[in-house]
Amino acid sequence: MNEAQELRTSSILAGFLLFLNHSFENPERKKALITTKSEKMFVIRRYLLQQSFKSLEPENNSFEHHVVYMLLAKNCSLLIEMKIYLLQIYFTMFSLECKKPQKKNLAVRKKPGMGYTRQRSNDCLIPGLPDDVAFQCLALTSRSYYSSLSCLNKRFNFIFGSGYLYELRRQLGIIEHWVYLSCSLMPWEAFDPSQLRWMRLPTMPCDECFSYADKESLAVGTKLLVFGRELTGFAIWMYCLVSRSWCRCPLMTLPRCLFGSGSSGKIAIVAGGSDKNGKILKFAELYDSELGIWETLPDMNLPRKMCSGFFMDDKFYVIGGMSSHTDSLTCGEEFNLQTRTWRRIPDMYPGDNRATHQSPPLVAVVNNQLYTADQSTNEVKKYDKVNNTWHVVKPLPVRADSHNGWGIAFKSCGEMLLVIGGHRGPQGEVIVLHSWCPEERNNGAEWDVLSVRERAGSFVYNCAIMEC
Repeated sequence: MNEAQELRTSSILAGFLLFLNHSFENPERKKALITTKSEKMFVIRRYLLQQSFKSLEPENNSFEHHVVYMLLAKNCSLLIEMKIYLLQIYFTMFSLECKKPQKKNLAVRKKPGMGYTRQRSNDCLIPGLPDDVAFQCLALTSRSYYSSLSCLNKRFNFIFGSGYLYELRRQLGIIEHWVYLSCSLMPWEAFDPSQLRWMRLPTMPCDECFSYADKESLAVGTKLLVFGRELTGFAIWMYCLVSRSWCRCPLMTLPRCLFGSGSSGKIAIVAGGSDKNGKILKFAELYDSELGIWETLPDMNLPRKMCSGFFMDDKFYVIGGMSSHTDSLTCGEEFNLQTRTWRRIPDMYPGDNRATHQSPPLVAVVNNQLYTADQSTNEVKKYDKVNNTWHVVKPLPVRADSHNGWGIAFKSCGEMLLVIGGHRGPQGEVIVLHSWCPEERNNGAEWDVLSVRERAGSFVYNCAIMEC
């Protein structure tokens, strides 16, 4: 196969992968154009017949393997549907190939930086594809299948464990949002909303004090940080998505608890909180997940604990909280990352948070728009940036006032708002994930039940959304 034919083959395979991605997946949760199994099979057969037999050279008998690789990476259920048809194609082309004289494998140019410059095609990551195309195909694959694909061989295991694909996904603008949950009867688990798939994390190797103490969580980059106390003092455990393991994270310059935090890309900011002596702080720090270091930021205007933090319009905000054991704060503060200065915003969060047993504000940002779950009225409210006011959008699907806002999670997950709470059902205690897309003219839409996790308890201790 000459260079032009090889390029055409790679383009066809990459196009086929993109075709599957856009035809069968539904990232915006809208009705797909192709829905039934018969429709899928008709389009797939037509596409394969037109593209493979017209454009691929007969001597390339690895086309079926390429398709199997792609389907295995994209959708296991789709692979099952196509298995019989792919076998028919394979045996047809194999019988034709046996009648032809064997040709030598042609050398293909490898991606720079892989330790060598040329190698034979059967040594490629995906046979017949240049590695740069293969890497982009793998980058398009759902992260849910990374652990399975890494078991194919040593090279796949090395690639998925190197972290290169996550960097490539960031360059290509590919983002998946996963929900990380810790509930009363369930250890840490991850949930993939696009695949509706639950995955249990390895057991955290912390001491018993950390396991039973109150904890706070934060997802940044490919890391999940869990803040708590051990017998020796404050501690941070970190789950690394690349290595799929727990390790200790360096402590903040000033360790604390009850702080406000938020993340954007590879960085996170932690502000306020209470130190080991109970002193309320106005101290702020930035964490770089790639470098693994904490950086001290300028102090906020006011000290506060039990506050909430978030990123919006490329700035970091802190709202709510308490400046003392009895005084709550209605003002917010905005941190400009360019000028590295704080700006106070009066009456940004006028909710009553005087009771120390009430949870920090439940807030989430979707498309740079701030929403809150009011713990006292069980309503979702939307923030008006121009007038500095809040407006009721719709009722919550759970009772946030039953535990003063504790035990539920209110998070943004891509284009969706998530409300995660528990209740008792016929099969015992379950956790229910409710979702809603706050698009314009959609305020009256009902909440969708995204998933129900049985035998998980009825109280959400920690929740974080990882986007990478």
